[in-house]
Amino acid sequence: MNSVTTKREYKDDYPDKTLYIPGPTEVREDVIESMCEPMFGHRMDRMTDLYTTIVEDTKEFLGTDNDVVILTGSGTEFMESSILNLVDENVLCTTCGSFSERQANVAERLGKSVDTLEYEWGQAVKPEDVREALTSSDTDYDAVTCVMNESSTGVRNPVEAIGDVVADYPDTSFIVDAVSSLGGDIVDIDDHDIDVIFTSVQKAFAMPPGLAVCVVSDDAYERELESESASWYGGFQRTIDYYDRKGQTHSTPAIPIMLAYRTQMKYMLEEGHEARDQRHREMAEYTREWAREYFDMFPEEGYESQTVSCIENTQGIDVAETIDAVSEEYDMVFSNGYGSALGEKTFRIGHMGEHDVESIRTLTDAIEDVAGL
Repeated sequence: MNSVTTKREYKDDYPDKTLYIPGPTEVREDVIESMCEPMFGHRMDRMTDLYTTIVEDTKEFLGTDNDVVILTGSGTEFMESSILNLVDENVLCTTCGSFSERQANVAERLGKSVDTLEYEWGQAVKPEDVREALTSSDTDYDAVTCVMNESSTGVRNPVEAIGDVVADYPDTSFIVDAVSSLGGDIVDIDDHDIDVIFTSVQKAFAMPPGLAVCVVSDDAYERELESESASWYGGFQRTIDYYDRKGQTHSTPAIPIMLAYRTQMKYMLEEGHEARDQRHREMAEYTREWAREYFDMFPEEGYESQTVSCIENTQGIDVAETIDAVSEEYDMVFSNGYGSALGEKTFRIGHMGEHDVESIRTLTDAIEDVAGL
């Protein structure tokens, strides 16, 4: 009997593959090399220099006056802790794909009372529906959640407009999962009253996996102080206060990845947030034009993602076979549709991080060749 738990020895002769999946994405060579510095202690002054650099550089890049927390873990850490920190009892979760549904599931597992504003996969959350849900409900919601970029369906939700709606309900926090978009799709966090927005660095930040980034408003910090269920590891008070006192993380961080973060964030600052946003927009527009020439786009028109295109397989190609052939013949990897429902009905191209239009065109040329388009 074969089992995936049977030891399969890791070797050093795997062919390099260029990644066009929804993350992880390509990482600059010198960013990877920066992880190889000699180890140092996480309570040394050198650690304070490193952590304060990446936190303050992130604030500058994102253009926010809010607090920034960077912890070892995936973005899921803040998906969970934001619920613990801000939801005493009731939360309204907007759902339109796998990851927004996961947020609702996480909240249920944490014992919260969850109402959902549900959309079919491929549809986007509408601000007017959020307003109607908040206005018509007898429930006083502690928070509303939304995924900015639903990478399972390639939908980009209008979190700015939704934030403006939630702002009219001052006792309700707005929590945004921006795991697959922040850094590649600009959002004005402060102007749209987003209380919590979080991401993972292996996506549009184009860093090695292992760190999660969270931007926390003053209101969210103050509300967490009143919470009886705040997260220990990802608690806003615990992490922000420790940073203010020590300029470090309260628990041992993944120091090598923070060194990589420092190097990559310098590149991101040099490019600038608006220019990085424009480059991602150009990649998305090219991919959509290509998709509509040969296939079709899966997301609702006007709500397509800027970092992950979900393409409807209108030609009925064998998606798995095409992915394998492109990987074998061209050493490039893109992704099938998400889960059993969309696995062969769609496929996804991640155009995020350090890619540009030319590198995306290299992939689409390969798909055309293999699929005989």
